[in-house]
Amino acid sequence: MRAAALVIGMLVTSGAQAAPAGYFDLAARVTLETGDTWTSNGERFRLYGIQSCLRGTNYTGAGGRARDCGEASLAMLAAFIKDTNPVCAPVAKSGGLSYVVCYASVGGKRLDLANMMVTSGYAFASLDNRGMPYHLPYSVSEQLAQRRKAGLWQFTDVQHPAILLSREANHRAKGDQ
Repeated sequence: MRAAALVIGMLVTSGAQAAPAGYFDLAARVTLETGDTWTSNGERFRLYGIQSCLRGTNYTGAGGRARDCGEASLAMLAAFIKDTNPVCAPVAKSGGLSYVVCYASVGGKRLDLANMMVTSGYAFASLDNRGMPYHLPYSVSEQLAQRRKAGLWQFTDVQHPAILLSREANHRAKGDQ
């Protein structure tokens, strides 16, 4: 009797579970654009509140070799998707982009996928045009990751993407005058 209950319990917990109401599965077959944005079935999605490292920007890795920072962020997001089977829910839409929050299942716990990216050091808190974080807890996680030299923070020449994006916006604004 006890063995039968154990087998039934294993069957119930090991089967694939559908995403809860209001959420959708973030399947491994999406097309990743960056370490925070992807497309699926012709629709674009972005993790709310974070900014991945920009593709085409470099950091100096081991042995003095230049590495693409954005590719590192993208690889980490791909690994998290593959390993944790996240589910997501839309929170906002702007133009053709749906902002989402996602949680991943790790060891029976639900973890915020965006926060996993930030605490691992492969994404940053996204800032508004005043330089304030869209979601303060991500900024706190970013500071902790930076202190621990987690992920990309271990490299001294990694720049926060908000700095690079701000410089680009300022340069464009000066060119428009």
